[in-house]
Amino acid sequence: MRTPLLALATLASAAAQAQPAPAPAPASAPAYDTAANYTKYEYKVPVRDGKKLFTVVYVPKDVARDASKTYPFLMVRTPYSCGPYGVDRDGVRRLAPSEAFLKAGYIFVCQDVRGRYMSEGKFIEMTPHIANKKSKNDVDESSDTHDSVQWLLDNVKGHNGKLGLWGISYPGFYAAASIIDSHPAIKAASPQAPIADYFMRDDGYHGGGLMLVHNYGFFTSYKPLENPTTGPRGSIPFDYKGRDAYDYFLKLGNLANIQKSFEVEGKKGARNPYFDELVDNDTYNEHWKARAIPQHLKGIKAAVLTVGGWFDAEDLAGPLSVYKHIKAQNPGVSNQLVMGPWVHGGWVRSVGKALGQISFAQNNTEFFQKNIVFPFFEQHLRGATDAKLPEAYVFETGTNVWRQYSAWPPEQAKAKTLYFHAGGKLSFTAPAAGQGGFDQYISDPNKPVPFVAYTALSMPQEYMVSDQRFAATRPDVLVYESDVLEEDVTVAGPVAARLFVSTTGTDSDWVVKLIDVHPPEAGEPPAGRMAGGAPTDVETPKSNFGGFQQLVRGDPLRGRFRNSFEKPEAMVPGKVEQIAYDLPDVNHTFRRGHKIMVQVQSSWFPLIDRNPQTYVRIRDAKPEDFKAATQKVFRGGAQASGLVLRVID
Repeated sequence: MRTPLLALATLASAAAQAQPAPAPAPASAPAYDTAANYTKYEYKVPVRDGKKLFTVVYVPKDVARDASKTYPFLMVRTPYSCGPYGVDRDGVRRLAPSEAFLKAGYIFVCQDVRGRYMSEGKFIEMTPHIANKKSKNDVDESSDTHDSVQWLLDNVKGHNGKLGLWGISYPGFYAAASIIDSHPAIKAASPQAPIADYFMRDDGYHGGGLMLVHNYGFFTSYKPLENPTTGPRGSIPFDYKGRDAYDYFLKLGNLANIQKSFEVEGKKGARNPYFDELVDNDTYNEHWKARAIPQHLKGIKAAVLTVGGWFDAEDLAGPLSVYKHIKAQNPGVSNQLVMGPWVHGGWVRSVGKALGQISFAQNNTEFFQKNIVFPFFEQHLRGATDAKLPEAYVFETGTNVWRQYSAWPPEQAKAKTLYFHAGGKLSFTAPAAGQGGFDQYISDPNKPVPFVAYTALSMPQEYMVSDQRFAATRPDVLVYESDVLEEDVTVAGPVAARLFVSTTGTDSDWVVKLIDVHPPEAGEPPAGRMAGGAPTDVETPKSNFGGFQQLVRGDPLRGRFRNSFEKPEAMVPGKVEQIAYDLPDVNHTFRRGHKIMVQVQSSWFPLIDRNPQTYVRIRDAKPEDFKAATQKVFRGGAQASGLVLRVID
């Protein structure tokens, strides 16, 4: 849902982030002249409860010259503005997934969602879906879209009766929510990086831990609007009073103080109700359940192409959940998944060739735009040749190749457990009888483990592949490492942490990281900027690539939620309990000559907010509540800890 956080000193507008412009054409190719080929119209489209939604329509000029010319609609619905406003101001280029769409000819539509910018009504974060509508006042994204599509069919000339939806980030959520019990004219939809369940490992919370630095940065610029309004032009950079988010948030203390620290539009102490709503709803309560879209993804008539990035630091879980629930709840519908080596929205905003010091060898964005997304819409909206897309088109990191599967996770991927052994060993062989014991460390929430080894203000997307050697040397991080691999190990699907632990506190976070250890002779890293060339707040420090500990996947579980996200409960000091949870999916090959590593720690700051390690409401924790605790991880017999991986032999 949220957009990538760029350099805070040069933070772009939310609109520009949420709907990134297509990658520029090569310098040798002349830019496509959109003004010469499209006419812009602006409408206020009425929906069933009488509200009017501001809608921009770009129609190919052929329609005025030749009444026989018809084109499909391609629509984006967004809370980030359909500007620039005014029929004499051109913004069609950012409504197309690639330049190929502009050249092929579509009727491009952009709509400000209810209550944002120029649209009437009240804006509600992640609009709850109303399954049983009883009156015209029961409105949601599905009904607003249905009414808008019918209006377009009735009032816009030159269409072929077919409409497609797409959108990245929050607009991806709207694309998914809009196809529930969808209008029959909606023939294709592509939710891209959609949020699915804000509390469950999308933008808001991961394993019950608040995604602190990301949400704080986002909500310094995303705030309520009086509408209708064209909105501010750009956002005011937030003053962090320094260059280190780690120090900034540590000094603020608890979440209540962090809530009070906002300065919106230069007003000291100004609160952001969206951030307050996020922090105050710190369990999986009715607030979040009402906003979870997966269980409502029913009655879908459109072909669906859900798109995500393996390194989407905001919404990695969303695309996987949307794909999974559409498949389960809409038998027979065309339902396909694409997962590539991209950050949030990277398949439009960057070339997808590298992230930090990790190379992906090719222009993966060009491959996607040419071979997947354009053929998909052409097939379903224009009746072009069958795109012949597999159900799952996924990029395999490590080998840097695209794989095609008949389902995701692949049926041939079988569960195998990587066990923790004494001496920091890691093996697919279970510990022998009698080889029990435990490893321990002291976790101090006043000295939390950072999530990157360098100074950063925001959440650099590079953290998802960053070198973990800095963490491996800390005494509050456990490290388990395999022998050198004699053959490739390919993992495809979710990673399941299965730990047996105890703590001397009454609560604790358990962060598990799966890591690819490169050979010591690997030499210098390949060239590449963060986010495949996208701007970030810091470049990765150069280092010797030999022995590089590449993060493949990491995620936490907050101990109080070990049994239920709805009803948290304290941990019992000294009691051995199981901590079991799934990390987001991967599709990665650990190459022959590499090693597999697992790290376990109890903080990941300020990516995740601090757990005081005492069972209090974390938002209101006092300084004396933040206490060091001894954490034990057990590794033998019935208490054998490890990771369950889906391995393709």
